[in-house]
Amino acid sequence: MKKGSQASGARRRKVDGSMAPIPVMHSRQVPRLATANGFSLIELVITVAVLAILTLGVVPLVQVSVKRQKEQQLREALREMREAIDQFHREAVAGAQLQANQQQPGGTNPPQNPQNPQNPQNPQNAQGNIFADPRVRVAITDQTIFSADNPDRFPPDLETLVKGVDVLPLSAAGGLGRRGNMNYSATEAASGDSQQPKTKIYLRRIPVDPMTGKADWEFRSSYDAADSSSWGGENIFDVHSKSNGVALNGEKYRDW
Repeated sequence: MKKGSQASGARRRKVDGSMAPIPVMHSRQVPRLATANGFSLIELVITVAVLAILTLGVVPLVQVSVKRQKEQQLREALREMREAIDQFHREAVAGAQLQANQQQPGGTNPPQNPQNPQNPQNPQNAQGNIFADPRVRVAITDQTIFSADNPDRFPPDLETLVKGVDVLPLSAAGGLGRRGNMNYSATEAASGDSQQPKTKIYLRRIPVDPMTGKADWEFRSSYDAADSSSWGGENIFDVHSKSNGVALNGEKYRDW
């Protein structure tokens, strides 16, 4: 059989009067047609479905991440404004107490009124010795910014915190200050104890509410109820967001 197949593969055919061997092509030598590259319809549908599932899972995570970032910005803005309000109030009370001290003979102690310890004219009785507070280093000298409706001396508005007010260092108001301190020379002590008021700014700018995108806030005065929905206008005791949205912890932004 083997010899017969070899003989049949070597047959000769007469072409143009001559005999030529007929080439035999084995199965391994037969050229194959190139297969077409690309996705079939089923593969395309499966790919789109997988991408859709991944997108549906990622989008909520991105939204939560963005919301958490805005909430952190809101907390920082509220903290910045509230700290500025509290510091302004402390130094305004120090200025009122300083003014009361200067009006007394000898200029050391404000008047004592045991019958009315909450007398606004006696800030030391009403607030304690504000000069003992280490956070208070200056006193607000411009008391004209406080109206009769604002005896507690909280800032009348946020613009006042940005524009600044005239203050006087407590060392220049009669305290020891730098004088007698070995860390300062006589020239430095004299310059530090200058009686010339300076302008102090409590806020660089009014922060933008990240929830509303505006530098617009809801205020509460020291005479408003805790659940009040309107501002009395006497002063700014606290500040809140105007957003009605709900935070990730379930609280409303207006209640922060």
